[in-house]
Amino acid sequence: MSREHRLNLLKMVPGLLISVFFLWWTFRGFDVADLESVRFVAPAWIVGVVVFTIAGYTVRCIRAWWMLRSMKARFSDCARIFMTSLAANNILPLRIGDVMRVFTYAPDVNATPSMVLSTVILEKLLDVFSLAVLFTITMHGGRAVSPKLRGGAEIGLAISAVCLLVLVFGAHTLQQPVRNLAAKSGNRFVKKIEHWLLLAMECIEKIGVGGSLLLVAFSFLAWTIEGLLYVSAAKLVALKTDATGPWQAVSQANLSFLIPSSPGGIGPFEWACKDALVRHGAPAPAAGLFGLLIHAWLFVSITGVGGALFLMHRLHRGRRKPLVEELDTLPAELP
Repeated sequence: MSREHRLNLLKMVPGLLISVFFLWWTFRGFDVADLESVRFVAPAWIVGVVVFTIAGYTVRCIRAWWMLRSMKARFSDCARIFMTSLAANNILPLRIGDVMRVFTYAPDVNATPSMVLSTVILEKLLDVFSLAVLFTITMHGGRAVSPKLRGGAEIGLAISAVCLLVLVFGAHTLQQPVRNLAAKSGNRFVKKIEHWLLLAMECIEKIGVGGSLLLVAFSFLAWTIEGLLYVSAAKLVALKTDATGPWQAVSQANLSFLIPSSPGGIGPFEWACKDALVRHGAPAPAAGLFGLLIHAWLFVSITGVGGALFLMHRLHRGRRKPLVEELDTLPAELP
């Protein structure tokens, strides 16, 4: 392993400490007797958990293919690469799954790394926007939420909605003003933001307005299905919460991935899920265990499917080079 990669591994330490802190904060005062509060009361809802998990990630795979279909990419390749990248992000540091998706698998979809990177960036923007919408809507059903916080969330959502619409309808027109604005700053972070924004705009421009709006629809559909997954899981364990609780848990738990932590978002996810459910009437011990269980299910199922697809493809191609050596050839981070 190169010196640069070893240094980047050291950067994991703060993330691991953050995960440990959130796990401690979520489960402080936990009693083993609390385990009795979460049990499979209605096993029939297992079907809902499995079906909605498959459906949600199928929609995400369709969205990944839709952004690359002009490159004659096959759906099977896009689905394999997408699930493999999620599995790698769950177990490897520094979002290495996204790096592999951009640099290792770009030829598999007949695209350049910059093209794939543009789809990854657009995908993240759409997910954050969809979750922000869901979070703002569900805040109105919760308790112990100040009017100022609700108002701030609504203002933030309105601003992000306007920005998204401007990106979709003005992708071509905005590119030069963004370059001019960034040129006035010598800040490295500003330059990176400029680079990512331009890539997203170029991707939107290639897809077109109609195609981009369809991507927005795919994103909302994917997160709606994930909401149904949380509802099914809540029914499965008879979690005491109102009808809005699982939906806010979806938005808040997944937005917690924006907090730097260990691979897989362990810690912030459980805390955010518990916090959302408690505000909607769930008992704290049961809410914390529910967050842990739903995260474990998603972690195991996604990592299992993505890992299996990775191994099958690797065996099919007859690759003999050790995975560690392949990872060592990748850039330390996204450009």
